[in-house]
Amino acid sequence: MPQPAGDRVLLAIFLRLASVFVFAVMNAVVKLAEAGGAHLAEIMFFRQSAALIPVTLWIAAGPGLGTIATRRIGAHLLRTAMGLTSMCFVFGTILLLPLAESTTLQFTLPIWATILGAVVLREQVGWHRWGAVLAGFIGVLIITRPGGGMVPLGVFTGLMGALLSAGVSILLRQIGKTEGAATTVFWFSALSVPPTGIAFALTAMPHPLATWGLLVLVGLCGGVAQLFMTASLKLAPVSIVVPMDYTGLIWATLFGWLLFSVLPGWTTWMGAPFVIGSGLYIVWRERVRAREKTQGAMAEPV
Repeated sequence: MPQPAGDRVLLAIFLRLASVFVFAVMNAVVKLAEAGGAHLAEIMFFRQSAALIPVTLWIAAGPGLGTIATRRIGAHLLRTAMGLTSMCFVFGTILLLPLAESTTLQFTLPIWATILGAVVLREQVGWHRWGAVLAGFIGVLIITRPGGGMVPLGVFTGLMGALLSAGVSILLRQIGKTEGAATTVFWFSALSVPPTGIAFALTAMPHPLATWGLLVLVGLCGGVAQLFMTASLKLAPVSIVVPMDYTGLIWATLFGWLLFSVLPGWTTWMGAPFVIGSGLYIVWRERVRAREKTQGAMAEPV
């Protein structure tokens, strides 16, 4: 398999790290906005509507606004429905749990993606990856310690958010066969505005100016982080950039301590390595399998 040039890989890693950092900032701002009186519906509306600003500017300055044209509006509507549902669970988890714990539960996404790949796409999953899935869920049990005091609803929303995000990633694989990344990012934000706008209109209430500023910042951070993430995937394979996502736990821990005076409990420190290790192993096995398939195809007689 041809490998991307070294400078492109370094840029991809830098962009992915930047994306993880900005997403971590967004999550912290979400908690600050909620502390300022904002509701979940308001947060989601500003996350999607304000994100259109950097996304549209990026498209206009790069591939051009003509690239947002699509003939698969139905697929984008499905992606939007799944994405908004997932976002609702993810943001709900951020509001219910400390930042480090909510971030760690999101790291179960590769685990769910493996399960969905086997069940929905009928992909062959060997004992290596099933072992990683089991290890990951052992880590979740250690972190959540059933009956140990963590908010059960937060655990549920965290796992559901990761499960639905895994479903979105599988759907994006199908959409990506015909649609560019810029098109997909734009339509997700644009199609999200009407439903979140209705929810916003039904729940909106007066807030201090600082809270409105935090809500706008949520959207701007989300849009910029999404662009960084998309750009990283254009420069290097998933197996190279995805491991950078786990640096999010560092930022979540730091922001939780600095902004909310909360540090992860001992169960999180013990369980997180299981969850992170299982995700990294799944990504590594995917890369090994892809290389084996390529080598096998090259060895076949013509």
